[in-house]
Amino acid sequence: MTEPLNISSWTCPLPLQNYPTIVMGHGSGGKMMSDLIRHMFLPPMENEALTQLGDAAVLELDQRDPPTRVAFSTDSFVVNPLFFPGGDIGELAVYGTVNDLAMTGARPLFLSAGFILEEGLPMETLGELTTSFATAAEKANVQVVTGDTKVVNKGHGDGLYINTTGIGLIPPETAISPENARPGDAVIVSGMVGDHGMAIMSVREGLEFETQIVSDTSPLHELVETMLAASNEVHCLRDATRGGIAAALNELAKSSSVGIIFEEALIPIRPAVKAACEMLGMDPFYIANEGKLVAILKNEVAEDVLAAMHSHPLGQDAAIIGQVTADHPGLVLAKTGIGGSRVVDLPAGELLPRIC
Repeated sequence: MTEPLNISSWTCPLPLQNYPTIVMGHGSGGKMMSDLIRHMFLPPMENEALTQLGDAAVLELDQRDPPTRVAFSTDSFVVNPLFFPGGDIGELAVYGTVNDLAMTGARPLFLSAGFILEEGLPMETLGELTTSFATAAEKANVQVVTGDTKVVNKGHGDGLYINTTGIGLIPPETAISPENARPGDAVIVSGMVGDHGMAIMSVREGLEFETQIVSDTSPLHELVETMLAASNEVHCLRDATRGGIAAALNELAKSSSVGIIFEEALIPIRPAVKAACEMLGMDPFYIANEGKLVAILKNEVAEDVLAAMHSHPLGQDAAIIGQVTADHPGLVLAKTGIGGSRVVDLPAGELLPRIC
């Protein structure tokens, strides 16, 4: 019989033994979630594929040269509310998994769909969301090939949760990994940040602005294909979901043991999102996105890749925001508008729960 885990002997930046129960911060995409994954889930299950800790695992299926490689990812969606400005949980579930596959350079092919339904969910609502799910899959050119349905008692499911698993095929010449960032590389963000998180917040808090903030929920695989057609020197990709671009950059800096510096003034942010963040005292770099990516690539090809991104509808606002450095490995610094700099760390807790 396996011995029970003894967490009292564990050491980590935020010791898990300080939390005898799960709290919302453990799903934040920040420090607490990182510690939970690295110290609770990895030790009993560790293997080469799992320790990649990428958006999707990269698996070799045979011994041919080059081998057939697939990207394999799973994700669960618990967003509240089910419908929000610019999207809903149905299309979010499809695009979220498609984007995880795309961050390895893969072409998404197949999805599974697991629907956890709460007793009392209106059939009309379920019909709208399954139709949205199917429409999103068709738009992303992926097939839903298997699925599962479960029903839980009223009061135990908050309407609907969705789990999706995706499989995609990685081209032989593509070599994208969280560990591939190198000093001197350029850093690109694909567009306006913070839209999704602020769209959810505006609905929950009843906030109104002169311009409605809508989610950026979108499939990114075609944008990635456009980038890779411009150059195969794209080293790392990350979709900036929970924890925003701050979490994405920190994860890449730690995985590659490099430092990253970016300029705050170069980050594209919609005026309405910036105003909402200022009003709520929130940092837009930590706000979730569902249709934006961060790319680290060879500096010499950055302008060519950026030009290619500008030609795609989802990359029209893309910008080079910084660079990778050998200094301060594992840390992300932001250059401020007044000439100083500050550390942009992983968020410590949960800024905005249930956003995906």
